[in-house]
Amino acid sequence: MAVTDRRKFMQSLAAGASGAAILSAAQVVADEKKPTHNDSVLAPGATVLFQGDSITDAGRSRDVAEEPNNQKALGNGYAWMAASQMLVGLPEANLQIFNRGISGHKVFQLADRWDKDCLDMKPNVLSILIGVNDIWHMLGGNYDGTVTVYENDFDALLARTKEALPQVQLVICEPFVLKCGAVDDKWFPMFDEYRAAAKRVAEKHSAIFVPFQAMFDEAVKYAPPEHWARDGVHPSPFGCQLMAHEWVKTVSHAKVS
Repeated sequence: MAVTDRRKFMQSLAAGASGAAILSAAQVVADEKKPTHNDSVLAPGATVLFQGDSITDAGRSRDVAEEPNNQKALGNGYAWMAASQMLVGLPEANLQIFNRGISGHKVFQLADRWDKDCLDMKPNVLSILIGVNDIWHMLGGNYDGTVTVYENDFDALLARTKEALPQVQLVICEPFVLKCGAVDDKWFPMFDEYRAAAKRVAEKHSAIFVPFQAMFDEAVKYAPPEHWARDGVHPSPFGCQLMAHEWVKTVSHAKVS
């Protein structure tokens, strides 16, 4: 990586979760060539829904969950930071952004609450980050799932979603871990199989795929894994900012499938 590119990379991360970072990172939308609203996933008036486990939940308030674009409802993680970037970078789009992540959840638990927490909300853009608990809880002896169960459950969930909401734009986020904290050698190579399964499901259902693991693999060249996620699973404010940047960059420049 060239010195100038490396400097830009680090500058985009260094501010972390500060207000300055949110405004600066919003330029990923404003500074790059914007797609037109005719072919943009983030079309005017779109409802954007973030779904997943604790990484998405990030301490969100259930008391104000029904209010779009509310920081407490969006939590303190990448979903809030991505929402902030979109709302600042695309003010004319009038996006309505919600978070329904729940800590500890696996794919089958998403399915159990899917009508209320997804289908009834009729999102135009549905982003799902799920998978780390499917392997973590299995390794801890608290769940008997396998990568095949994960893939089949995920496939069925997306098929159900597309049947109920045929126009929804799916965004599948790559499950990720960093090699520190709770993440040791016993996670591999099995975890890579979960990542591959998520990508296969995304391709099958014409979803936008956000490559979070590849992003963090690049980031650890410039700061140790603990900087991005102290326990190897839950991102720090710096890790969340990096995720938000990657999510907005990927989704805002994708065309409607």
